Amino acid sequence: MSTQQEQPQEPESQEAPEDPEMRGAESPQQERLKEKEQGLAQEEAVDESDVEGETVHLKVFRYDPEVEGKQEPRFDDFYVPFEKGMTVLDAVMYARDEFDSSLTFRHSCRQAVCGSDAFFVNGRQRLGCKTQISELKQPVRVEPLPHQEVVKDLVVDMDHFYDQMHAVEPYFQQEELPDGEFEEQRQSRENREKVKMSTRCIWCAACMSSCNIAAGDNEYLGPAAINKAYRFAMDEREDEEIKEHRLRIVEQEHGVWRCQTQFSCTEVCPKDIPLTEHIQELKREAVKKNLKFW
Repeated sequence: MSTQQEQPQEPESQEAPEDPEMRGAESPQQERLKEKEQGLAQEEAVDESDVEGETVHLKVFRYDPEVEGKQEPRFDDFYVPFEKGMTVLDAVMYARDEFDSSLTFRHSCRQAVCGSDAFFVNGRQRLGCKTQISELKQPVRVEPLPHQEVVKDLVVDMDHFYDQMHAVEPYFQQEELPDGEFEEQRQSRENREKVKMSTRCIWCAACMSSCNIAAGDNEYLGPAAINKAYRFAMDEREDEEIKEHRLRIVEQEHGVWRCQTQFSCTEVCPKDIPLTEHIQELKREAVKKNLKFW
């Protein structure tokens, strides 16, 4: 009698016995995810206790119109290790590099020459690279320049400011060259001293931001542009016709006559240019050019 061979039955699946040493362990993927979440949490909330030694408390304006959840303006707190000689720009750069890489602002030369890092610090327009942290009260409040559209965080739209600067034709002009077509055009020491301060403008827009007239009149040339016109109008090497042309530009309805002599632009200028004085002198020149004696 033939017998049917019995097929061996597969053992029922059973869970491996739990190893006491592996109890509570997570997979490598879970561990990496957990570390990432913890890192993000630390990035969003930088506590003073996380930094050893003396710290600087920064309150930095934040705004990002392209990211949902960051479209509402706010202030973020950062505690940055203090070092002797630290500037506002140094502190903001540390906050970006060590705590939040999305923090956005402009900077370049770090020597008060390029004018790209003008901020509103503790209620005043200042250059970040020139302003010492040790001279400020804490928390140090860093905001974008007022009266200008904010692009992101501390970055403002500078297009309108540049348009006003170019409106005064800020370059040397002369209808006729002196004898000898390529002869050197010399300037007297006295005339150089007269225009010297006006040449220091670095186009930072701090003065424009501080001007109440510019805040209410979008067509006003502004102190920086008028100062640039002064620099060329008072240069003895330009022809009289070109000088009169410049004066016609600045004496328009939205030119020098809109200035109310509040000195706010002079007070915030990081290069100590006597902007208000230059505006008043151009007013006097415009009046003299229109006087007729007969």
